[in-house]
Amino acid sequence: MKFTKMQGIGNDYIYVNCFEEQVVNPEQLSVRLSDRRFGIGGDGLILIMPSQIADFKMRIFNADGSEAMMCGNGTRCIGKYVYEHGLTNKTHITLETNSGIKYLELHCTGDQVTSVTVDMGKAILTPREIPVESDSQEPFVAKPVQVGDRLERLTCVSVGNPHAIVFCDRVEDLDLEKLGPLFEHHAIFPDRVNTEFVRVIDDHTLQMRVWERGSGETLACGTGACATTVAAVLNGYCPQGEPILVKLRGGDLTITYQADGTVMMTGPAEEVFQGEINL
Repeated sequence: MKFTKMQGIGNDYIYVNCFEEQVVNPEQLSVRLSDRRFGIGGDGLILIMPSQIADFKMRIFNADGSEAMMCGNGTRCIGKYVYEHGLTNKTHITLETNSGIKYLELHCTGDQVTSVTVDMGKAILTPREIPVESDSQEPFVAKPVQVGDRLERLTCVSVGNPHAIVFCDRVEDLDLEKLGPLFEHHAIFPDRVNTEFVRVIDDHTLQMRVWERGSGETLACGTGACATTVAAVLNGYCPQGEPILVKLRGGDLTITYQADGTVMMTGPAEEVFQGEINL
């Protein structure tokens, strides 16, 4: 099977062009290929597929084999792949995902895609739709939740997948290997949750670490950066309608939470290498 390794600010996946390749059991294959010692290595497997309702379709599988709804960094990499590999000559494309159709604008220099802006759709704030268990269907903003031996104030947002955001004074010192699973498998999250630990640097700059359900800590998470920006606006840390720089371990993303509730994400995408693997 031919594959392409790509990364968006360190969030790395194995991409398979399903216009040319057939993948029979993507859940099992993702576990095998994602292993960084015995496989190709990555945060998961992304399939680029034909679509009946958009230009292309994406399916994404985490390193543990579970299927994800959406991946912001993955959408940008797909935009770069389909343009540079000749699957389209358009710079505005539509992408079908398990959380709806996303709209991509490719920023090019010559025949190379240097960055991609993704219309991530409107942020979901209703608890049952995120989903998060709550006594109220008002937005889940800065609500106290007991997590292990810590009382945390959580803000919950969905940008196609569920996120819990915790604002902290420091993020580098946190033991995410210990903390992450406590949030991911907490009883109030019926579908598990991605968790962002965030420090507010100023009203236009955030620092973030992320624990992704099914993958553990990753260097970046596009939907997480979007959810974090929404949470920062809801908590009064950042203005709505203005670009916010989110600094992740793998690099930076620029996120705007617009007045109509739509979230726009801009960032780079890189091809690392191409290869073949015997299955």
